[in-house]
Amino acid sequence: MGKVNKSEIDEILKNYDKKDITIATLGSHTALHILRGAKQEGFKTAVVCEEGKDVPYKRFGVADEFIYVDEYKDIVREDIQEQLRAMNAIVVPHGSFVAYAGLSNVEDKFVVPMFGNRDILRWEAERDLERDMIMNAGIRMPRKYDGPEDIDKTVMVKFPGARGGQGYFICSSFEEFQEKIEEMKARDWITDDDVADAHIEEYVVGTNFCIHYFYSVLNDEVEVLGMDSRYETNIDGIVRIPAADQLEANISPSYVVSGNHPVVIRESLLPQVFKNGDNLVASAKELVKPGMNGPFCLQCLVNDDREIVIFEMSARIDGGTNSFMNGSPYSYIQFGEEMSMGRRISREIKNAIAEDKLEDIIT
Repeated sequence: MGKVNKSEIDEILKNYDKKDITIATLGSHTALHILRGAKQEGFKTAVVCEEGKDVPYKRFGVADEFIYVDEYKDIVREDIQEQLRAMNAIVVPHGSFVAYAGLSNVEDKFVVPMFGNRDILRWEAERDLERDMIMNAGIRMPRKYDGPEDIDKTVMVKFPGARGGQGYFICSSFEEFQEKIEEMKARDWITDDDVADAHIEEYVVGTNFCIHYFYSVLNDEVEVLGMDSRYETNIDGIVRIPAADQLEANISPSYVVSGNHPVVIRESLLPQVFKNGDNLVASAKELVKPGMNGPFCLQCLVNDDREIVIFEMSARIDGGTNSFMNGSPYSYIQFGEEMSMGRRISREIKNAIAEDKLEDIIT
């Protein structure tokens, strides 16, 4: 089977009852505020989840319908797709959806209308494509190393896919790279295939910001909706240990994301923030038509020259948006009301229905 055809999705949309749309997603990642936001905008909601993992969606009362699967990856089964289409579902993809369903399955087998540009998901999953898009936008990124034998200073080593920082590590030499690779393999955090695709970049010293944008196709405008910083294990635990004890403990830091907290950036940096968002949207339009659509995130470090250095992007809703489920300072300025990223997605869908432009934002 080839890639899911846009005309096929448009035909499904044409047969939907636009007055009875259901917003659906996989029960993980950012599902709580995706579903809550949908209900705030007047939509029915559905969540696809495994038995036992439905607790948050029941306890918080955000899902009208539950579709149960043995494993999350079963969302691409034809019978599950039929259930979703039968309820006029528009699926909102997130990091866990892509990771569990499998990117190729989302591209080739998932014939259910999705919010956003499904073709852009591969550009965030493959480091070289991601880098091409960001560099094409004229955005500053860390220097990339061709291979571990070229390491001549402190570097960050990352691996493909949306893995929440799992397996990432810092090293300063080829020998240390080899040692830490073996350590990560021993923990079953990476495979030999991952090692072949290791992405090595200079380590930039600075403060971390994850900037959450929304590009409205309907308004042709980039919005800044919120920002967060991450709690990462075990690096955040290590820094709580006195320096002398850190050396004695000899713990290798890891960067698995365990939580998020909301932040705001220095106001004088906001022109850079908006410029980066505008430039990335322009780059995406050029490289993967029709381009960015809806939420995206630029993860960055701000160095002591007040320069924003982008090291990663998410081309769909990012997990850090959980830090402003009831809105952020930026979304309040923009809208003057409670506005999560989940609600912003459903607001765009509602507006598209009203303007008869739903096919412009759905793939």
